[in-house]
Amino acid sequence: MGFSVSFKVLVSDPLAEEGLDVLRKEFHVDVKTDLPEEDLVGIIGNYDALLVRSGTEVTARVIDAGKKLRFIGRAGAGVDNIDMGAATRRGIIVANAPEGNTLAATEHTMAMMLSLARNIPQANSSLKKKEWKRSKFMGVELNEKTLGIVGLGRIGREVAKRANVLGMHCVGYDPFISKDKASQMGVEALSLDELFKVSDFITVHTPLIKETRHIINGKSIATMKDGVRIINCARGGIINEKDLYDAIAAGKVAGAALDVFEEEPPLNSPLLSLDQVITTPHLGASTVEAQTNVAVSIAKQCISVLKGGSAKYTVNAPIIPPEHADTIEPFAYLAEKMARFLTQLTPGRLEKVDFVYGGDLARIGNNTRFITLMALKGLLDPILQVPVNIVNAEFVAKERGISVAETTTPESGGFRSLVTINVKTDQKSETMSGTVFMKGRSRIVAIGGYTMDMIPEGYVIVSRHLDKPGVIGRASTILGKRNINIAGMQVGRIKPGEEAIMVLNVDSEVPPDAMDEIRSMPGIFTAVFAKISDKLI
Repeated sequence: MGFSVSFKVLVSDPLAEEGLDVLRKEFHVDVKTDLPEEDLVGIIGNYDALLVRSGTEVTARVIDAGKKLRFIGRAGAGVDNIDMGAATRRGIIVANAPEGNTLAATEHTMAMMLSLARNIPQANSSLKKKEWKRSKFMGVELNEKTLGIVGLGRIGREVAKRANVLGMHCVGYDPFISKDKASQMGVEALSLDELFKVSDFITVHTPLIKETRHIINGKSIATMKDGVRIINCARGGIINEKDLYDAIAAGKVAGAALDVFEEEPPLNSPLLSLDQVITTPHLGASTVEAQTNVAVSIAKQCISVLKGGSAKYTVNAPIIPPEHADTIEPFAYLAEKMARFLTQLTPGRLEKVDFVYGGDLARIGNNTRFITLMALKGLLDPILQVPVNIVNAEFVAKERGISVAETTTPESGGFRSLVTINVKTDQKSETMSGTVFMKGRSRIVAIGGYTMDMIPEGYVIVSRHLDKPGVIGRASTILGKRNINIAGMQVGRIKPGEEAIMVLNVDSEVPPDAMDEIRSMPGIFTAVFAKISDKLI
């Protein structure tokens, strides 16, 4: 048959035949679908690779039973059904096929937008009822309309390419795409508020995370043009569906095209009762070509890994070199937390990030790259749709026009080793330094030139304020009224009576109205709430 008997591959979810054919030319392949966990655990020990889609739950128990496993492949973008931690601990490469459905989702978005503009589903339904009501389905042209694209990742930029050909003016919002990079895509980069105000059509292409949940809501819709049209072929939950229903019913929004919903199937959604809403049942990736693409992509990656090569879309971390693990690992995780913190402290589109390694870190050669990549993951991962890890972090940054630089220096500010991260956005610059003491105790030792001794964990409020009596007390009172406990406090200043910094560690998340109240206090210049991690250690 031509396959290598030394490798066996189990395919536990339906996979396009084109992908199976690629695999069968190289290895022995078994297709066994709809396996309960118990049955999968019972046989997985015979296989070198496991290929799945969304149906198989690759649990830690399955992974532990896979004593020969070297590769787990997901024929699609997500890896939520794979225990990444268990796979990484076992040294198993996990890869996905994130680009296979890009064009399918892009074309579905364009089809939905055109159908929305010309009332095609409604007109089709009417005519099939033997009606002839041409005037009822008056549409609008896309030519010279402004299309607002929220999220300029793979799909967003492909939508822009096609919309430009149709004569639309494309504006976009993406916190990790520079204005120059957006311009190269044929998109005018705007803030989210500006985009909402000027767009005739709005399409969303972001992941569903805390920052993007309900970004289209009653408040943001109120700022939009009368008669705006909204498309969502990304994730349910980006739009507040109740607010959208109210806005359409009131005539503020002319219509919406939805492929995804907060609850699927959306059988009880009032949006289904509106003639101005056109819908499809989550069909964005449902093309023959997309399913073939992801199958072939994951098959080729499987072959590469089992033959000693690498996977193009690895989504878990490689092993740290053992000889440097004791130094690198704690600094890498510190740098990731610092970067995640900086992302929340620094508004605007990220343009440049510099890493400075001082003291002993300057003497471990290229192995500081692991720390850099972990930090880039911390900067980019919170709000990007593409999974960001230390394998693809640098590529993702380059793709978005973000400059990355590393330097080393013998200077370390009096510490044995010091990592400093400088970030620059289109609005401001910020810097942060940290170190690791004996027994892995990590600390942030400076923010923006102010020295401190801060544990990089939990929930934090950072304010810059005028150094005068009462500021700290009033902030504490605001938090106290909401039963938010202050676990620790750091203050710093350069000159008495001038700008000072305050860092408050708190035990729980701080609601936006409390932060607004703190920002409104006399003497407060800026105040930001940030979550470095979910709990204190």
